Amino acid sequence: MSELKRSLFGSRSRRRSSEDPVDETMDESSETGALLDAEMSETQDGTASPERREKLRLGKRLLSKKNRKRRKRKFNLAVLPTLLTLGNAVCGMAAISVAMSDSLAREPEEKLFVAGVLIFVGMVFDALDGSAARLTGQESRFGGELDSLCDAITFGTAPAVIVWRISDVFPQKLSWAIGVLFTLCVLIRLARFNVETDDDDPHDGFEGLPSPAAAGTIAAFAIAMPDLASIATDPVYPEFVHRIAQYALLSAHYVIPFLAVVLAYLMTSRFQYPHVFQQLVSGRWSTHQFGQALFAIVGGFILHWVALPIAFCYYAFGPPVRSLWSGKPLPPEPAAADE
Repeated sequence: MSELKRSLFGSRSRRRSSEDPVDETMDESSETGALLDAEMSETQDGTASPERREKLRLGKRLLSKKNRKRRKRKFNLAVLPTLLTLGNAVCGMAAISVAMSDSLAREPEEKLFVAGVLIFVGMVFDALDGSAARLTGQESRFGGELDSLCDAITFGTAPAVIVWRISDVFPQKLSWAIGVLFTLCVLIRLARFNVETDDDDPHDGFEGLPSPAAAGTIAAFAIAMPDLASIATDPVYPEFVHRIAQYALLSAHYVIPFLAVVLAYLMTSRFQYPHVFQQLVSGRWSTHQFGQALFAIVGGFILHWVALPIAFCYYAFGPPVRSLWSGKPLPPEPAAADE
């Protein structure tokens, strides 16, 4: 296209740049289109040669084809963040369906395992959609609101369903209240994040436990349950390991509902939490963080069935414990905006 532009009206382009400069923000296609339109209007009187008119028609066709390809590429990039966000919602709905299904010929621990894995897949979608929106320049209020609605399903409702399915030792009303409390705190957390986060926020950290981390903590325990059930009955392990695994399975029915209550409080608190995915993408890692990552990798290979619960509990409870231990005051609540 650039060669055709120079062959058709290179001198005119130079003359315009010296006498009537074009705005620098105009791209090559728009400038070429304007020049082609001007040349076509000059040939309406019929004085131009047939070869000249044929070149102009060829230029218009090439420009139109190039613009169509550019618009299609821009549309594909624009729809990518939305597809990732909706993928998050699909994972949440699938996790709820698997956890509540009575038609699947699977053990309860296996259903909870699949539901926990689906929540983690939703976390991957949630981590990628924001980065994709920033990379493609498609950040919008619509995308932010859609992201919050999808998070409410995957990180609010799906973990509550897991709590209901695990905590069968409590009265039904108490289990229902714990799940509802967790979901309501997720909604409050998402609404507060939308209100308090500006467009120019660097996304380096959070005030309050992020809802994906809270949901991931519950999902991590659900993922570990099939391994615990296998260890409790596998003859390869000694008897004391069987007793520990059985005790852990029994304790999970009591620990996970209590854990959901504590996580619900941490989501509405003002404790400072780092943005792990943003640090991974930006590469801002300290020596201390590298050491922690190495210990986490080694621990994951040795104790793979408890690695995820330990890692998520460390992230959830580490900042509150450090803050309370050091006596550092929490940031004050922001003043309510005037109606």
